[in-house]
Amino acid sequence: MASSTVNRWLRPEVYPLFAAVGVAVGICGFQLFRNICINPEVRVTKENRAAGVLENFSEGEKYAEHALRKFVRNRAPEIMPSINGFFSDPK
Repeated sequence: MASSTVNRWLRPEVYPLFAAVGVAVGICGFQLFRNICINPEVRVTKENRAAGVLENFSEGEKYAEHALRKFVRNRAPEIMPSINGFFSDPK
């Protein structure tokens, strides 16, 4: 019984599906870890929860303006600019 299950699910055609699901789970896990650890609005400990609503705008701004957002801020919203330029620029 176990051999048929392994042969059914561990075929080479299924590897891309496992990879895609693994990447999606990794992204979800990273976002969950990021929110629990460094989001200023998430309070895990009892002492922090007792503080109520904090008016700490600088900490929220620091969380929202992360390195990736600063990196892509002044870039064109293109995935492949050379290909886009090749097909859209008249010569």
